[in-house]
Amino acid sequence: MDTNFLTPYRFHNGLTVKNRIVMAPMTTMTSFHNGMVTTDEVAYYARRGGGPGLIITGVANVEASGKGFEGELSVASDAMIPGLARVAAAIHQDGTRAILQIFHAGRKSNHKILRGEQPLSASAVAAEYPADSEVPRAMTAAEIDQLIADFAAATRRAAAAGFDGVELHGANTYLLQQFLSPHANRRTDQWGGDLTRRMALPLAVIAAVKQAAAAVERPFIVGYRLSPEEIETPGLRLADTLAFATAIRDLVDYLHLSMGSYKRSSLNDKQDTQPLLAKFAAITAGHLPLIGVGSIERPADAQATLDLGADFAALGRELIREPNWVQKVAAGDAASLRVKLSPADMAELAIPPVMQDYLRESFGEVIHFTTNARAVADYQAQLAPMEGFEKKL
Repeated sequence: MDTNFLTPYRFHNGLTVKNRIVMAPMTTMTSFHNGMVTTDEVAYYARRGGGPGLIITGVANVEASGKGFEGELSVASDAMIPGLARVAAAIHQDGTRAILQIFHAGRKSNHKILRGEQPLSASAVAAEYPADSEVPRAMTAAEIDQLIADFAAATRRAAAAGFDGVELHGANTYLLQQFLSPHANRRTDQWGGDLTRRMALPLAVIAAVKQAAAAVERPFIVGYRLSPEEIETPGLRLADTLAFATAIRDLVDYLHLSMGSYKRSSLNDKQDTQPLLAKFAAITAGHLPLIGVGSIERPADAQATLDLGADFAALGRELIREPNWVQKVAAGDAASLRVKLSPADMAELAIPPVMQDYLRESFGEVIHFTTNARAVADYQAQLAPMEGFEKKL
């Protein structure tokens, strides 16, 4: 079979990537309480470095109010740079490129995580899930200006730590998506209203981050991750995100979808069976690379992702189970790929202890544990836990 995903790629700014396999950003729950890097976290990335062309870290908050869960990375101060540099160095084995994903959780947090503070969002509207979501406080104009500056500062810190780029996490119902969404954003000022006005905050963040990236004296890329649809009413629909993708396709260096299956079709329009990946590929073609993702386990899945129009295939759960996925496929040894995970092997695979608990509790049905007799869900037609529906420890 074809293995086009093993060929190199060169971004417009000159950054070269040795293959088209990406390690998708995944929560490890392993940082210290203040977001500093732990030795377990470095070991986890080191175990997976060297194979994929790109490794995107789990999210790092750009300011304290943006923390979404315990054990989360932070890039909110210069004190975080030395630890993040250890992560970047661990990833950089054998030419793998390191991308730091940065975000603000917005209303997808709570007063316990924020040490008594009320979560922030575009408007004072609680998320529909989980059912006990707290009502956030609408951000002031000054807080929005500070947020934009914080994303730019985070970008400068990522570059100082040795990363090759940042990914703006505008997916999984976090703050950038909240400003884009008619469910979370009911503002009547310059940051809310129709779709064009709801794009204002993400576009301002992109502009500030790109300006910071331009000051880096080496190739440094800026990617954007988005969720194609929301299921709330009102909520983002496919036409909205396709329009947003069109608006940013010449502003960022890559677009990364967030889906539980690369075969996903519309969740809201069941009559439309065209894969979402192909819809976005029609918009990104000739402008910027597209990263496809979701239940990519075997080489045939990675190639099918590219055949649908993606330029890269992102593996998440499979690189937890099989850190040597790229090396085995490149050696013609795909038959030995570990597509199931024994709980007894997690320490050997450098999966941090707290992440092991997280996988058991929140992802037991999707990680393919050998001890789980339940059928694996098909996320071709439904949202998956890793799209923001998982329960937090």
